[in-house]
Amino acid sequence: MPTTQHDLQVERAETLDDAELADLCEATDAAIIEGGGFGWVDPQGREALARHFRGVLLVPACELFVARLDGVPVGSAQLIRPPRNNEAQAFGAQLTHAYIAPYARGHGLARLLVQRVEERAAALGHRVLNLDVRETQTTAIALFESQGYTRWGTHPAYARVKGRTVSGHCYYKLLEPPHGRTLDLRRLA
Repeated sequence: MPTTQHDLQVERAETLDDAELADLCEATDAAIIEGGGFGWVDPQGREALARHFRGVLLVPACELFVARLDGVPVGSAQLIRPPRNNEAQAFGAQLTHAYIAPYARGHGLARLLVQRVEERAAALGHRVLNLDVRETQTTAIALFESQGYTRWGTHPAYARVKGRTVSGHCYYKLLEPPHGRTLDLRRLA
């Protein structure tokens, strides 16, 4: 059986046209229904999600990354930089709302999405990328752990999902500076 070659792309989005936004909203609701990748528990519908993504694009400290399979938006992630008045934690950033729609998984797009966010965070001067994930999101946990993220703790009352309290795991990854410079881990300790 021949293997189909797909076009995988991840880009930082500064705008989204109506068709792209519709595809991204569909992918987001599919990921929510499947139980992974977003803080929502129930599907939100196109109008609410469109407002959400338009709002994300307006926030200066937030960058939206869109994953595309054969040119169609099928997932996203957000890179959140600390506020300017937080000098003490300016070396770190947050990876959040990372997901690929269930119908687009299995092509390596999630790994590429995480890699692009890491590259951008490092290029902006961040040396640590933090994230958290519900314990029920086993696919995401496996992905992040395989990508070198270290679990540093578990929050026993992290989220409420369908009336049940769910634990969450907190992760971090040290990022290499761009251009091959080495990271002095003693400075981060």
